Amino acid sequence: MSVPHSYRDDLDYLYGLQFFGIKLGLENIRELLSRIGNPQDHLRIIHIAGTNGKGSTAATLAAAFHVAGISAGLYTSPHLHDFSERIRVDTQQIDRDEIVALISELRPHAEALQATFFEVTTAMALLSFYRHGAEWAILETGMGGRLDATNVITPELCILTPIGRDHTAYLGDSLADIAAEKAGIFKAGVPVICAKQHPEAQSVIADCALDRSAHLMIEGQDYHFDAIGRTFTFTMESSVLRDVRPILQGCHQHQNLALAAAALHHLKLSSQVQIGLDDIRQGLERVCWPGRLELLPGRILLDGAHNVAGAESLAAYLQQEGLTDLHMIIGCKEDKQADEVLRHLLPFVGHLYVTPPPVDKPFAPEQIVRMAHRAGVVAEYYPEPNDALTTAQHNRQNDEYILIAGSLFLVAAIRSLLLSDTDNLKIII
Repeated sequence: MSVPHSYRDDLDYLYGLQFFGIKLGLENIRELLSRIGNPQDHLRIIHIAGTNGKGSTAATLAAAFHVAGISAGLYTSPHLHDFSERIRVDTQQIDRDEIVALISELRPHAEALQATFFEVTTAMALLSFYRHGAEWAILETGMGGRLDATNVITPELCILTPIGRDHTAYLGDSLADIAAEKAGIFKAGVPVICAKQHPEAQSVIADCALDRSAHLMIEGQDYHFDAIGRTFTFTMESSVLRDVRPILQGCHQHQNLALAAAALHHLKLSSQVQIGLDDIRQGLERVCWPGRLELLPGRILLDGAHNVAGAESLAAYLQQEGLTDLHMIIGCKEDKQADEVLRHLLPFVGHLYVTPPPVDKPFAPEQIVRMAHRAGVVAEYYPEPNDALTTAQHNRQNDEYILIAGSLFLVAAIRSLLLSDTDNLKIII
């Protein structure tokens, strides 16, 4: 992928908008979209909130739409290697020239409004989708839901992935508080597809749906999936997809894939999209989501597990696959529950390599080393991810795995060291 001369400068400007921090509110984004003609009003939108699984669920929807020949935009965050991954049309990243043009067009409005990074990128995505002639837009919330910049839209369908504790400084300490924020994307009369939730969260979700007269369809009641090893069977009403064989690894991905299947099946039954069961199956089986339980050649496993729910899912996968005595490279952001993440993962680790991810505020590596030592796991600190990777590769035996987890930023940094081309990140095979 070619790099326009001003691409890096424009991205530096865009990232600099993080100076304005996280502003939970919709006034700015409404005004920003109004100034560019309200492109969201010309799109049919699927809106996705939740704690984990939003990206893979959204990517699955985009993959199925692509197979069916339905034009759809996809907006996710964060990216793994390049900003262009955040904005896709028909599963393909938009090109860098378009990103430069969009930033240039939006910059005067962003400066006048002191818009945040996420507000501007949301406007960029919606404007790009409209100009590409996309019929549908699949939007993942950045954080929360009620006051997230994506929540200015009126969707055709809302989706909730599993909800756990994350971003508690902004969303609240209890699952009930967090669920209420996530369910803030619900709109009057707009149906909701919901993954299985903790009872504390499910109660709040049901109340929010009732308040908005939103038809709520729940895993285990309105749709089902049954996993057998690496395959699963999906059922909803009279439709059945047997022996679905996804590329995505891990039983937790079966739940995300089933959630996407339920959304697609609902849209099919309500005649909102012309999509067949074979299109849905292909979407489920062909979608990939790099950096999340991604196995690279040389027995190197990448997973962006950075919170408790992610660590639980990763631990379940490691147990299922019988992977132990791992050489694990870990680094976390300052605001993450490193102790809880380690509690789930250290039983599978024989040697820990602690290195800070490339973020402004990493979790203190020496604290992670001490946590590991208290658990009886050998651990050392390495100032750079490359140092940790090189040492792990030297130390392990041929049949032993290297696991990289704790931060998607760390996963991206090490993935770049291992692969020659990371510019174009495919999400469908």
